[in-house]
Amino acid sequence: MNKVVFVTHNKGKIETAKELLKEVEFEVYEYELDEPRSDDINYISKQKVMEAYQVVNKPCISMDSGFWIDELEGFPRAYVNFALDTIGIEGILKLMEGKENRKCRFTECLSYYDGKELHQFMGKHEGILASEVLGRDTEKKWSDLWYVYKPYGYDKTLAQMTDEERRTRKKYGSINSLEEFAKWYKENEK
Repeated sequence: MNKVVFVTHNKGKIETAKELLKEVEFEVYEYELDEPRSDDINYISKQKVMEAYQVVNKPCISMDSGFWIDELEGFPRAYVNFALDTIGIEGILKLMEGKENRKCRFTECLSYYDGKELHQFMGKHEGILASEVLGRDTEKKWSDLWYVYKPYGYDKTLAQMTDEERRTRKKYGSINSLEEFAKWYKENEK
């Protein structure tokens, strides 16, 4: 099998990849990719992996994710970093004060590009939004949203959960794009 390069600067994504891509030989190239302004995480992920390939000139993966809050008509969607940089977690919680519908979800798209073909793998993680910041910092954290996102089937935020609880949440319908990619890669790459 060829080695795949994961181009990212997100330490949490790197830690998760180390855990979930055990059967894929990969290396990390820490680099902050440009993020095009779009509401479409598939498009953003595609653009990022194409840029990543130009940087490393090897088969590579890149990911993009978004966060949708039903009561806020999907806000912040693919603009998670912008929302966190401007209004922050406290601002998001303020927007949700007095709201009963707290359904939300992470969606993610992992793109793989080998210089010829692009393959994309989707992930989705349903949950509810906590009413306050809960939990502790962890090296596996992808985003500060981990302090307010409670996966479906749990009454804890990701920041409150053990590693084992985070791993087993797929039994509640969670689909992880890294796992989807690992399955495909094992079956299709020589």
